Amino acid sequence: MTIPLPEGDWIRGITVQQPYATCILTGAKSIENRPRSWGWRGWMLLHAGQRIDAAALRLPLVAHTIRGRELTTGAVIGIARLTDCHQDPEGSPPCTPWAHPGAWHLVLTAVQELPLPVPAAGQLGPWRPTVGLVTRVFEQLPDFRP
Repeated sequence: MTIPLPEGDWIRGITVQQPYATCILTGAKSIENRPRSWGWRGWMLLHAGQRIDAAALRLPLVAHTIRGRELTTGAVIGIARLTDCHQDPEGSPPCTPWAHPGAWHLVLTAVQELPLPVPAAGQLGPWRPTVGLVTRVFEQLPDFRP
């Protein structure tokens, strides 16, 4: 039985370039680097952008994490909860091996991969998904509880 989803402004989308979107799905990459802070906290549709960062494929951390996985583009591939946004204090070690110095780190938890990607157009920054897109995503996660 599918539980009704909340109404109103409770979810956003985040577009992440591949292979980094897949690294988040594996659970290995728990942060996403962004140039500015995000005020939004809550559930996010994890959207794999159209581009694949070819240089990132040669990074050992990335290559090990995505080994054997398909790099879907142009689709929602999972959901995650954005719980924090921070920068590492100057001179301190990075919060994770995935952290870029000087970037804002979006902390993503409760990541769930969709059984099937849902084709969609994303955009920069946190974006508001349509009701139809949210419905198609959560049809695949019948046990989801916001």
